[in-house]
Amino acid sequence: MISTESVLESGDHPCIRLEPLNNTHLPGKATPTGGSRAVFVDSSPKVTANGVHDIEDRILRITGYYGYNPGYSSHRREDGSESHAETPGSESSGESRSYQTCTNTAMKVLGGLLMVLCVSSSWVGTTQVVKLTFQSFSCPFFISWFSSNWNILFFPIYYSGHVVTTREKQTPIQKFRECSKLFGEDGMTLKLFVKRTAPFSILWTLTNYLYLLALKKLTATDVSALYCCHKAFVFLLSWIVLKDRFMGVRIVAAIMAITGIVMMAYADGFHGDSFVGVALAVGSASTSALYKVLFKMFLGSANLGEVAHFLSTMGFFNLIFISCVPLILYFTKVEHWGSLSSLPWGYLCGLAGLWLVFNILVHVGVVLTYPILISIGTLLSVPGNAAVDVLKHEVIFSVVRLAATCIICLGFLLLLLPEEWDSVTLRFLATIADKKSEEHGEELTESSVHTRSRSRANGTVSIPLA
Repeated sequence: MISTESVLESGDHPCIRLEPLNNTHLPGKATPTGGSRAVFVDSSPKVTANGVHDIEDRILRITGYYGYNPGYSSHRREDGSESHAETPGSESSGESRSYQTCTNTAMKVLGGLLMVLCVSSSWVGTTQVVKLTFQSFSCPFFISWFSSNWNILFFPIYYSGHVVTTREKQTPIQKFRECSKLFGEDGMTLKLFVKRTAPFSILWTLTNYLYLLALKKLTATDVSALYCCHKAFVFLLSWIVLKDRFMGVRIVAAIMAITGIVMMAYADGFHGDSFVGVALAVGSASTSALYKVLFKMFLGSANLGEVAHFLSTMGFFNLIFISCVPLILYFTKVEHWGSLSSLPWGYLCGLAGLWLVFNILVHVGVVLTYPILISIGTLLSVPGNAAVDVLKHEVIFSVVRLAATCIICLGFLLLLLPEEWDSVTLRFLATIADKKSEEHGEELTESSVHTRSRSRANGTVSIPLA
């Protein structure tokens, strides 16, 4: 072994010193005794167990091959043979990985379908229970206020799921403070609590209140269909306020939504409860779109814990600051609900529970599955409410209302198209065209070969035309 040492002393120069070999005994070489450094090479090459001469090892040693180890060539061949021997195992592991991937994909698809059914069922149930509650208790703002108070349970439910699914346990106070960073690095203060929560809570209350008022004027099917227009309003506001990408197909979808709204209002001649109900439903969709755009603007990067914290905070704000509004309506006799014992608590608690389940499924489903599935679940509430209205309430829909509902739903589906849908569609069509051309070329080749074989069998020769 040769080592280089740099020694800087006063008046001296760097020198190179050769260290003596500690062990000069090499395979196939003889080292004489008595301290002599002469090396005698055995001229007869020895053969290793696998039939390879050790002369190859000597050449590698003399040339200073990087990373050389005695018997390198033989080990390399053995490793190569072992790697070839392990090929069946690698194939089996590849099959197991592909099987696991297919299983995970199937489970995700089934989970998404289950989430779609749960979202649509909870929203249909909420709408139908509201209609049943109005038969004995017609106080929409009180119902909206009472249901919004149940948002306080959002964070406790989230924390329960966090404790069950994670190993690192945190106390409720620690988790609450961690999620409070949504309001800033210093956490939640009274000023930030009012500044951040007040506008969202007001929009939340207006959305629910207008939706309930519309249910008093229209059928559940019409209101749920008109509420689907909020997707078009979200696109228009995002395009104007958030400067999102312009998409022509979404403009077409927005026009279709507006057309459906006009047709729905025209169904009864622009007068009576129908026109007022359409206006209330469109107002609910508009406030919902504004809420979602503002949420995306200020809290778009929030995780599930922060969203749960924010919704629970809105529930507290609703309980503390908006409780005066039902009292004002009660004393002004706008909404008179009588004594507390006469209230239909069963319907009220069932409605609030279904509304809470719907909100949980929407926010959790966006994290666990694809957001498009949640939108499809909301859209499926329209045929679900239509089935209930026809079977239970014996509602007869006019042709204009059915056409308006179909146009709104079609526009909603167009809004679900991804931003790169046009390029993806073109690539897909090009791939199909290439496959067809390849198949056609293979058919022509096979037919030409078959023709030549037949001509040779008949003793004829085919001459191509120039």
